Amino acid sequence: DDASSKFSYQALRETRQDSRRPTITPQHGGKTTNQLTMNATTANQSDCLEVKVPVSLFFIIGVVSLAENMLVVVAVIRNRNLHSPMYCFICSLAAFNTIASLTKTWENLMIVFANVGQLEKKGFSEKNLDDVMDSLLCMSFMGSIFSFLAIAVDRYITIFHALRYHNIMTMQRTKAVLGVIWISCGVSAVLMVRFFDSKLIMICFVVFFVVSLAIICFLYIYMFMLARIHARKIAALSTSGRGKCRRQRWWGSSMRGSLTLTILFGVFVVCWTPFFLHLIIIMVCPMNPYCECYRSLFQLHVVLLMSHALIDPAIYAFRSAELRHTFRKMLLCSDWNWCS
Repeated sequence: DDASSKFSYQALRETRQDSRRPTITPQHGGKTTNQLTMNATTANQSDCLEVKVPVSLFFIIGVVSLAENMLVVVAVIRNRNLHSPMYCFICSLAAFNTIASLTKTWENLMIVFANVGQLEKKGFSEKNLDDVMDSLLCMSFMGSIFSFLAIAVDRYITIFHALRYHNIMTMQRTKAVLGVIWISCGVSAVLMVRFFDSKLIMICFVVFFVVSLAIICFLYIYMFMLARIHARKIAALSTSGRGKCRRQRWWGSSMRGSLTLTILFGVFVVCWTPFFLHLIIIMVCPMNPYCECYRSLFQLHVVLLMSHALIDPAIYAFRSAELRHTFRKMLLCSDWNWCS
């Protein structure tokens, strides 16, 4: 079944159905047909009903998140006050979220057309388009991870190398980092979707997800541990009232930015972890009835995954006064030449 080798939403739904078919496939470890039939029967007897999510909900989340993230991208580009390394990385993250929202919206639109008979589910053009969407989703995921990593490094330099920050994080270096992120993510996504089978893709994605989370979590924990020590040193060195207030304002601003990005990363983990747990279950226990119950929640996992792109812009607006002010000006078309 060619469709089961895809990494998309539709393919994972088909993978869930294929796991109960009494056939001999590599992922079944060479079990006989009778053994698979018995396992399939057991799974069907204890199978939990699949939780269905209305297609309209996918469209609403996709369209709203697409509009929100495009607003963030345009705001950072138009407002010169936001032309800093941190906001450039946030803009990159929003751009990757925009790609994910657009891809999932288009993918669900294709599923609707296929269900009503307007598209061939296994036509040549449909398979090629599915490859493109899978590549874009892979690119969006890897880009989000690398953007969070770049933001974590930027925050670390901001807090602990403040005097050298503008020499280290120049806009030229920021653009170079963004270029490397986008090119590497694009090439890797195409190669992973084009040349690897589904199980290897899942393994690579799960390993990449776990390792990336471990690295970023280590950076944030290490950064906040050093921040406490650094704060005590600042308090001890600040003797004059004016100097102490200035240091405290600078420190508070830096830590506020770090806390915002920590919240963003936490939301990313919460939204993506159930999906990757689903992939692990597909590889580890495709025939187990208890695993089947978790897999019956797959559509909810997709909703949670898509909600990540919906939540991020709200966090930007809530935590950043400058970005919130820019949004207000854009929506009211005040002081913007292209609105007049």
